[in-house]
Amino acid sequence: MLERMLSEDQAPHMQPVILDHLPSRLLQHPATALARHLDGPTLIHLPGRKPNPLFVSVLQHGNEVSGWDAVRRLLSGRYQRDPLPRSMTLFIGNIDAAAAARRYLPDQPDMNRCWPGSRHPETPWHGMLASVRDHARALKPFASIDIHNNTGENPHYAAVNRIDPRALNLASRFSRTVVYFTEPAGVQSAAFAEFCPSVTLECGPPGKRSGTDHAMAYLENALNLDQLSDQLPHPEDIDLFQVTTVVRVPDELTFLFGESGPDVDIQFEPRLDRLNFTELPPGTRLARATRNGAMLRAFDTDGQDRTDAWFRVADGELVMQRSAMPAMLTTEIEAVRQDCLCYLMERMRLLHPGEREHAQPKLPESAP
Repeated sequence: MLERMLSEDQAPHMQPVILDHLPSRLLQHPATALARHLDGPTLIHLPGRKPNPLFVSVLQHGNEVSGWDAVRRLLSGRYQRDPLPRSMTLFIGNIDAAAAARRYLPDQPDMNRCWPGSRHPETPWHGMLASVRDHARALKPFASIDIHNNTGENPHYAAVNRIDPRALNLASRFSRTVVYFTEPAGVQSAAFAEFCPSVTLECGPPGKRSGTDHAMAYLENALNLDQLSDQLPHPEDIDLFQVTTVVRVPDELTFLFGESGPDVDIQFEPRLDRLNFTELPPGTRLARATRNGAMLRAFDTDGQDRTDAWFRVADGELVMQRSAMPAMLTTEIEAVRQDCLCYLMERMRLLHPGEREHAQPKLPESAP
C-alpha cells in the first residue's frame, strides 16, 4: 500500500500525498471540488501493462482545468475495466487555488516556478516539489507531460526546455507548433527534462471542449507509445520557435484593455491577444501611453533589461521597435499582474546531422 505522506526530512513543512489508487468517485468531481476530497498536492500511481510510467501533471495553476478534465474523461472510459497500456503517475497540483478558480492564491507562490532550478526565494513549496521530482525520477518515467491552459487567444501548442530529439518528437505529436524556452526557471517540465522527455501542453483558454478533447486524445496516444524516436523531426513536421524575451507591465503602472480612465497609464488595444503567434513588424501599435514616461519592460533569458531594443513611445503610441512573434498575450489584468503580458519569440531552425552549427537567435545590444 503506497498511501502515505513523505517523511519530514524529505520535505519539511509541506508534503505531498502518495496513493496507489484513485480515491472513490474522484473522477466525478470537477477541479473546483477536489480540495474536499484530497488532502493537498497528490501523486497517484496507476498500474499499466508497460511499467515505466507516463508522468502527467495537472492543475499546477488552479484555473487551468483542461488537464484534469482530460484525465477524468480518459480514465472514466474503457480504462475503468481495461488495464492502462502503460503505467501512469498522476500529479494533481494546486487544489486550493482550483477551489477558488484562481491561478494561485494570494498567500501562495506560483507552483510552476518552485520546481528544482527555481530562482525564486525558497518556500515550503520548493521542498515539496523537489520530493515529487525525486520520487518520480526513481520510477524511471517514460515521459513527462504537464498540461496547461492560457488566458489569451493562442493556438494549441507544445513547449520544450531542451532541444532533445525525443522531447521534440513527443511535442510534435500534439502540435506542429513547438516553443523552446528556458525562462521562466523553476518549471516542472524543465526539472523533469533532466531525466526523461518532457513537454508542456498549452491547450488554449480553459473551459473550451476543444482543449480537453485534444489533451485527452494526446494522453491516450502517449500511453500507447512503445518508444520515441531519437532522430530530430523533419523540418516539414515542426514549426519551432524560441522564447527570447518576457514582457511585463511595471507594478507601479495602471493599465486597461480597450478602455480609458482618468488614472490609467497604459491603454492597450482591446483584443491584443489576437496578435499571438503573428509576425509583428516594427511600428506595430500595442497601446497608448497616457502618462508621460509609461513604458513596458522587456527582459531577455539572462534577465537583462532589453526594453530599449523592443519598444518606444512615439506621439503617445507605444509601438514595437523590431519584428517579433508574441505568445501568451492576454487581456486579463490579474494574469498580467501574476505572470506577464507576453513572451516574444523568434523562429528557430533545427540542425540535422551534417549541417553547420547555426547560432541561436540573439537580441541586439540596442535598438536598430
